[in-house]
Amino acid sequence: MKRTQVGTVTSTKAAKTLRVEIERRFPHKKYGKIVRARTVCHVHDEEELASEGDVVEIVEAQPRSKTKRWDLVRVVESSKEVTAAAAE
Repeated sequence: MKRTQVGTVTSTKAAKTLRVEIERRFPHKKYGKIVRARTVCHVHDEEELASEGDVVEIVEAQPRSKTKRWDLVRVVESSKEVTAAAAE
């Protein structure tokens, strides 16, 4: 079964590739304070549908390159900045 994750696109500079950050929060083992951490995934986006700031759903895939091991499933939520700029 392939894993799916939801994260935010932070970069679309490379062709057909997205940099997606997955934010997670958990209590520190010893002190109990809530710690924020993030995982960075490089995602293949064949049609270049997503843009920076979008929330996307990604799925595990066979490696396409040294770092790219995820595929884009869908754009869950479009970026508010891009939507506002398009409306003007």
